[in-house]
Amino acid sequence: MSMNNMGRPTNIDGVANDRTSASTVTGNKALMLKEALIFESGSPDRCGVDIAPAPETESRLGGLVRDADIGLPGLSEPETVRHYTRLSRQNYGIDLGFFPLGSCTMKHNPRLNEKMARLPGFADIHPMQPVHTVQGALGVINELAVWLIKLTGMHGVAMTPKAGAHGELCGILCIKAALEARGEDRKIILVPESAHGTNPASAAFAGFTVEDIPANADGRVDLAALKARLGPDVAGVMITNPNTCGLFERDMKAISDAVHEAGGYVYCDGANFNAIVGRVRPGDLGIDAMHINLHKTFSTPHGGGGPGSGPVVLSEALSPFGPLPFTERYEDGHITLVEEETCGERHPHSIGRMTAFHGQMGMFTRALTYMLSHGADGLRQVAEDAVLNANYVLRSMEDLLDAPFASAGPCMHEALFSDKDFAEGFSTLDLAKGLIDEGFHPMTVYFPLVVHGAMLVEPTETESKAAIDEFIMAFRSVVERAKAGDEALHGAPYHAPLRRLDETLAARKPVLAWSEPDVTAEAAE
Repeated sequence: MSMNNMGRPTNIDGVANDRTSASTVTGNKALMLKEALIFESGSPDRCGVDIAPAPETESRLGGLVRDADIGLPGLSEPETVRHYTRLSRQNYGIDLGFFPLGSCTMKHNPRLNEKMARLPGFADIHPMQPVHTVQGALGVINELAVWLIKLTGMHGVAMTPKAGAHGELCGILCIKAALEARGEDRKIILVPESAHGTNPASAAFAGFTVEDIPANADGRVDLAALKARLGPDVAGVMITNPNTCGLFERDMKAISDAVHEAGGYVYCDGANFNAIVGRVRPGDLGIDAMHINLHKTFSTPHGGGGPGSGPVVLSEALSPFGPLPFTERYEDGHITLVEEETCGERHPHSIGRMTAFHGQMGMFTRALTYMLSHGADGLRQVAEDAVLNANYVLRSMEDLLDAPFASAGPCMHEALFSDKDFAEGFSTLDLAKGLIDEGFHPMTVYFPLVVHGAMLVEPTETESKAAIDEFIMAFRSVVERAKAGDEALHGAPYHAPLRRLDETLAARKPVLAWSEPDVTAEAAE
């Protein structure tokens, strides 16, 4: 079957089976309607409303005046509404179905959280209001900070970082400032193979040189290799725990002790805190800094480039170097915001600001609502259920699919598989595309890099056994097709709005501006 440049079939291939006979004259698939680009639907010479001509005025734009028509499409109101509604129906989200992305913790966002975040006292405030007019909002930030410190067993917390990678940078900059305060110029950050992919980038951005530490046969940090590399040039280690193989680092305390003895600091990537919240306090394991993705552990919205939030908890050794601003509660209950770059004796070693204002207020409100509605015992159950669900997936699939570290014991929040037993010519990508036809968003694929053809599945605690059983049924079916060499799998997905696109080319050479198609070239094709 040939494809046009939008990934849509240009002809019916004549194969009469339920996987490939989905082409129609209109391009629609029953009530899942094909939708063109808005530029293809509209026309610059049309408008859905009558607008009086703008009066002639003297331009103040100088040489910036547009000398050609802007070329925006004109649509009527029904056309506009239908366009965006049809697009929304083609999008897959956690409110539509199971989202098994490993290392991303795509969990349900309780509507109670949304209701609280939309209260006028939170939704309608402005970050530049006087402090005395936003005591409730500052109270939310302060209370959330207290919960994060208690849950992690740490000394302080920086609330302003706006995402996981932003939090990583915050922690690494605190480590850098602490070393500078000691008069030491250490340049090496050690990053295990099982760490998250953004860790090396954050360390390099802060001016450090990154060196890898290998994993052992069980998928965990090779403690002997780590100890052998420690020295006066090592600033610290960035470790993910639980790691990206879905395993808890059993030697975490020994790793921290060794790094501290060598004069370095320990940064922990807390993206997977969802698996241990209420069960393990990172501070007890010798962690010096750890970011917490509120969208992963505490159910705030995730995806679409934001809105993220990545507070960073800090040890007593690093707390003096934390960024501004931060909240302080006085004995009379009044809360103030310490936000001056020079705070005298109150915070003289701060690394300064990480962002313009105070962090993501809407995410703070949602996360605190989640904590208060669950309570300490409920948060503990979150971790227990997340781990239980992941192990259920692991044990339900290990008879059919290679699970590289299944012999190392129970997994944590995610189950890791490889494409080891697929038929020749079949790949993890084929399986992922086949799952789309079954109505499931694929799991994380080809990550972590330590496993060939990796498939990383995280069911989270919010999925029921019935939902997981349905996923397992579809997963097993597509795996069996890949192992049997079902050629039809190479063409999947057949029922998605778009077919297989060149994702690598789209990422490296994105077309960001629409232009009129070459009608002559299309006719020739």
